[in-house]
Amino acid sequence: MFANKIVDKLDKMLDDAMNGNFSESNYDETKLSRLESKWKEFLGTSVLSNQNLEAERHRLEQFISDISHQTKTPMTIIKMYTELLYEEAERMNTSNLTAEDAAVSSKKILKYADEIKRQNHRLEFLIDSLTKLSRLENGTLEVEAKPSDANELIGSAVAAAKPKAKAKSIKFEVPDSLGEEKRTASFDMKWTLEALLNVLDNAVKYSPEGGTVRLSVSDSDMYLAIHVVDEGNGISEEDAAKIFGRFYRSSEVQQEEGVGIGLYLTREILSKEDGYIKVIPNDRREGGEFILYLRK
Repeated sequence: MFANKIVDKLDKMLDDAMNGNFSESNYDETKLSRLESKWKEFLGTSVLSNQNLEAERHRLEQFISDISHQTKTPMTIIKMYTELLYEEAERMNTSNLTAEDAAVSSKKILKYADEIKRQNHRLEFLIDSLTKLSRLENGTLEVEAKPSDANELIGSAVAAAKPKAKAKSIKFEVPDSLGEEKRTASFDMKWTLEALLNVLDNAVKYSPEGGTVRLSVSDSDMYLAIHVVDEGNGISEEDAAKIFGRFYRSSEVQQEEGVGIGLYLTREILSKEDGYIKVIPNDRREGGEFILYLRK
């Protein structure tokens, strides 16, 4: 009789697992025999494994959908301008153009070629970012946090961001005291440099011509914080809750270049170092401030 009860219980457990209804909480450990306990542990592990596989499948589907959506626009533009380029080249080869018409056609061809080049750069950036993001998310790329020089990090990031800033006559303002005192935190120099550079690029992108991007550092017991303040329109409370989402872009900046992946990538990098990033909302829209927290 006792053996039959055990068999019935094991059979019930297996049926629940096959039907997707198995839950360890349905079976009280104190009332299970040794064999039933092992069966429960095995099925619980199997259910968890299946849930992980389902979550990974969903993540992969979402990732593929994101790639398809994000590459569609530049690919469409490249195709359109390539066709216009061929049409203009054919017109130049088959028509008796005046010198003035030929000059106009040459300008059109250069314009089309420049747009194709620009969209190609956008695709390269997108694919590179997606590759990094995928490797970070699935763990094939490791972020190795170790004691590193925060002053070196800031100096390298500012130097890398200066060419884009120069094109808009934007200055970086860094306190003189920054280089006088050594500041150390635990982070991966290569990846954290990319994280900070993403924030600086955004600050330059959304600041007005001739503006200033200000950097400063503050300390707490657990974190070293890098503050980046720009003179753009600031971040609303509504956008502050969404801005670190993958591919999120506010309706107010749709006309600007970008795919909405930089801040998400920054958040992922800092998270792997036990750090984090936050934005200071400003509904008065008087400049934006991002703070990167590096674990000490």
